[in-house]
Amino acid sequence: MDFHSFWQNLPLHMDPVILRLGSFRLQWYGLMYLVAFAVTYIIARSRTRKETRFPYDDELLKNIMTYAFLGVLIGGRLGYVLFYNLPYYAGHPFEIILPFRSGAEGVHFSGISGMSYHGGLAGCVLACAWYCRKYQADFWNLSDLFFPSAPLGYTFGRIANFINGELWGRTTDSAIGMRFPEAPGPMLRHPSQLYEALFEGVVLFLILWSLRKRSFPKGSFAGLYLIGYGFFRFFIEFFREPDAQLGLVFFGKFSMGQALCVAMMLLGAGFVWWRRRVSGVQIIS
Repeated sequence: MDFHSFWQNLPLHMDPVILRLGSFRLQWYGLMYLVAFAVTYIIARSRTRKETRFPYDDELLKNIMTYAFLGVLIGGRLGYVLFYNLPYYAGHPFEIILPFRSGAEGVHFSGISGMSYHGGLAGCVLACAWYCRKYQADFWNLSDLFFPSAPLGYTFGRIANFINGELWGRTTDSAIGMRFPEAPGPMLRHPSQLYEALFEGVVLFLILWSLRKRSFPKGSFAGLYLIGYGFFRFFIEFFREPDAQLGLVFFGKFSMGQALCVAMMLLGAGFVWWRRRVSGVQIIS
């Protein structure tokens, strides 16, 4: 088999399960979630030891990461329900939290599937803000600590989507196209999960990381992250297959993800402007 054929059919040979022990299954998706949070934590912990403006101990970092993890899970699930499949879950509300579905063959175990990145981000931010309010921690300073490294953790999540063979791209006849086992038909498709891992993950991380020591008003990195992620995701959505139950929902050309990205960019720009205004600090290099 030549490299071109190997590349095109790679997703067909990937197993999303790492280990099987009886009924127990260890999947790449869950492991990658843990790796993503571990990477974010390790980078943040390293910065607290090198940068005096982040005087946080390990206990605080672990606690806020726990809140962030729970916020991602709850927000990601609720975001998917609200933004992507509300009519279905309005009629099947218990399936929002229960891993069972009812059909013609009765009730069967299906697992909980369907997460929204935008919902996960909102849930994470709200959970961390709640923690900071409860324990009187500086939310905006902590956001400057975590947001530059967040895209690198996000990279692993999109790699997990690729291994799972989900969230595939639109059809293409280009050499970079791949066949995904769960996609309809044998057509080649853009590996949009890898595009997202590269641009929304690695590239955005490198941009924010290069800016981390520049003089910005405290809290600006939350806005910079929203702008950067929204920008890359908006354009990559042109290569990603829209959700089947929604299609292109705005003017027949734009997906729900793109609409949410526009909102992200506007919110991010508002954050940067607001933090500059309230701090009275000029954005300089």
